[in-house]
Amino acid sequence: MVAGLAINNNNALFLLQADARTPYYPPNPSSTGTKLSVNVSIPLGAPGSNITATIPQIAGGRIWFSIGAPLVFAVNPGPGLVEPSIFNPQDPNINTNFGFSEFTFNSSQLFVNISYVDFVGPPIALTLTDTSNTTQHVSGMPANGLQTVANALIAQTQKDTRRWSSLIVNTSSGSNAGQLLRILSPNSGILLNPTWFQPYWQPYVDQVYSHYTTQPLTVNTQASFGNVSGEVNFQSNKLDLGTGGMFQKPTAADIFGCNTGPFATGQNSETNTIIPRLAAAFNRSTLLLTNNVPDGEQVSQYYTNPITNHYARIVHAANLDGKGYAFPYDDVVPDGGVPQEGALFSYSPALLTVAVGGNGAYAA
Repeated sequence: MVAGLAINNNNALFLLQADARTPYYPPNPSSTGTKLSVNVSIPLGAPGSNITATIPQIAGGRIWFSIGAPLVFAVNPGPGLVEPSIFNPQDPNINTNFGFSEFTFNSSQLFVNISYVDFVGPPIALTLTDTSNTTQHVSGMPANGLQTVANALIAQTQKDTRRWSSLIVNTSSGSNAGQLLRILSPNSGILLNPTWFQPYWQPYVDQVYSHYTTQPLTVNTQASFGNVSGEVNFQSNKLDLGTGGMFQKPTAADIFGCNTGPFATGQNSETNTIIPRLAAAFNRSTLLLTNNVPDGEQVSQYYTNPITNHYARIVHAANLDGKGYAFPYDDVVPDGGVPQEGALFSYSPALLTVAVGGNGAYAA
């Protein structure tokens, strides 16, 4: 299923019908949870099959995939699309193996990425060809990628006794009950179980804040604010980056989610440029390896501390090219650095190929 906001139709809610060509603009319903009046499930066929879809210019687009059963969608007044949820145990899709790729297609460019920010589902790979026949590729995971991630999370829990293996979700009903279904990100796990990982980051955070009481931390905002430096204020115990803001110690939920506590964005645009770089450095546990983020970091240093985002480490390792959003600010890299997020874009796109299932996955 393909959904988004139709840029050339007043940003109306757009769905692509089952023939992969005809647009469907759901009317504004009078009640919540209204069923769609047309079929928007595009059958893909057996492994190796190809379907060609024609998509108009869309903002906030998603290409949804499911294996074994079609996804159930609905609309609320607005109209607003009711998407499948991994958080609602009553969601009709909760025991369906599904995933999605995110994209925006406008008059300037096509931008598309694979995401593991919420969970790991079916393997997805991307290939983007432009009008000059130049090709870009994001490899995704092979067919056994989900099991590989699950095995590594179990091993990490055996090593440090933390909740990594609890992120593994099996089907809860039906003929496939008990089979591996998806893997939650730590942030998703915490949203469902707020006590998970509560004390996990505390020793590392304490070390970082102690470290920067005696020397400065420099953050390259990679924006007009340039390099911003500061130290932990002894009295407030907050990281003081001057006009860039004061940053209290983050909790596990703050670090994994990247949008609460010291990482909540606000009215200060300088602070808002610092937050992604600081949050990424915490997730990758690089703040004791360099006092210059992100420019002092190297990919080989990511996730090397025993206290780190092991979900992100394991997910990156399971992707054939190591790429894919594993946390919200996984696109932060040093100037000229190696991209981590698994995104493609082109100013002159001709063809986007999205492969699901991992069969024939390859590293370009």
